[in-house]
Amino acid sequence: MTAMREDWIQPILDERQAQGLDRQARVYPEAGGIIKINGTELLNFSSNDYLDLTRHPHVMDRAREALDQYGTGSGASRLVTGTLPIHEELEARIAKEKGYPAALVFGSGYMANAGTIPVLAGRGDLIFADKLVHASMIDACKLGDAKLVRFAHNDPDALEQRLEQHANAEGRKLIITESVFSMDGDLAPLPKIAALAEEHGAMLMVDEAHASGTFGPNGAGLIREHGLEGSITVSMGTMSKAMAGYGGFVACSENLRRLLINSARAFIYTTAPPPAIIGAALGALDVLEASPRLGNILQANADYFRSLLREAGLDTLQSQSQIIPIVIGENERAVAISARLREQGIIAAAIRPPTVPAGSARLRISVTLAHLVDDLERTAKLIIAAAQAD
Repeated sequence: MTAMREDWIQPILDERQAQGLDRQARVYPEAGGIIKINGTELLNFSSNDYLDLTRHPHVMDRAREALDQYGTGSGASRLVTGTLPIHEELEARIAKEKGYPAALVFGSGYMANAGTIPVLAGRGDLIFADKLVHASMIDACKLGDAKLVRFAHNDPDALEQRLEQHANAEGRKLIITESVFSMDGDLAPLPKIAALAEEHGAMLMVDEAHASGTFGPNGAGLIREHGLEGSITVSMGTMSKAMAGYGGFVACSENLRRLLINSARAFIYTTAPPPAIIGAALGALDVLEASPRLGNILQANADYFRSLLREAGLDTLQSQSQIIPIVIGENERAVAISARLREQGIIAAAIRPPTVPAGSARLRISVTLAHLVDDLERTAKLIIAAAQAD
C-alpha cells in the first residue's frame, strides 16, 4: 500500500536526473578548508569555514567549557527554562560587535530570517526584496503573507522605482537584501539602499551571513564598515560560516528584540541552541577581537585568486568577496568539471538551479584562510585547465 501512495515520487526523481539536477548528500570525514579522504589530502573550496576556525583551539576550548558547565542541551525553549546565562552573554557580545542596542539568537540563520521577517511585515504590508536574496528570506516573506515586490539585483534605481510605484500604499514597508550574496559573491550598495529606505519611510533588514567575520572592524560586517547601524533596522547573521559553529542571530533595537521574543514563532516554538554551540560562538568572537585583520587577509587572498581566474577569461560575475562563482552554464558540464577537479584533489561543488538561475550553473568557490597562496595558485591552474578543456 505504501508503494501505491508514493508512486508520484519516482517520476519526479527521474525528471530531476534527466535535467542534471539530482543531488546527493555526500559524506565527508571532516570539515574545513583542507580535509583527508582515505589518506589523501584535498583542498576544500566549498566550505564556509572562511576563517579556518572549525578546529581553532580557543573556539574548541570555549565549546568544551560550556559543555562541562551546562551539559549537552538547553532542555527547553527560551521562554520556558531554556535561556541560560551563556545565551544572554552571546547576545550581549553580538550587540556590542554589531553596534546595535540588542541582539537575539535563533537556532539557525534560516530560523532567524523565518522568525524575524513575518514580525516586521505581515498581511497588508509590503516587502521589497532583491531578486537574489536567500531562499530563507523568500520563504519568510510567504510566512508573513505580506505582498512581495522584487527589484533587480543590486540596482538602487530599480528599488527606487518600485518604492515610488507603491508610495501611497498603506501598511508597513520593509526592504530586504544581503550584504554579501551567497552565490554571486558580490556586495550590495548598502549606503544607497539605506538612503532610499530613509527617504521612503521603509524599514531595512540586511542578511550579513557571509559578511560577518569577513568584512568590517573585527569582522563586524559591511553594515558596520559603512557606519550604517543607525540606518538599518535589522542586521542578521549566522554563527555557521566564519564563526565556524551553528545558529543565527539578529542585531536590532531593544524594542524589536522584545517584540521578537513575544512574536517570532521560529524563536518561541523551538528548543534553545545547545550550550556548546553558544560557547563556540563566543570563542570565535574572542578570536576575531584578538586578531582583527583576519577578514582583511582573507579578502586579499580572494582578490588574488579571483584575478588569476579573470586573467584567464573565466566568468566570475561581479564577485568582490571570498565567494567566487565560476559560471559554466550547462548543468552537466558544471558537474563534470567538478568531478574532474575532485580527481585532482580539489573540492569545488557544482551549484545548479534552483539555487541559481537556469543556465547559470557554476562552480562556487569559497576561499578560506586554510588555503595558502601556493594552494590558490595551483588550484587556479587546475580550474582554468578544466574549464577550458571542454
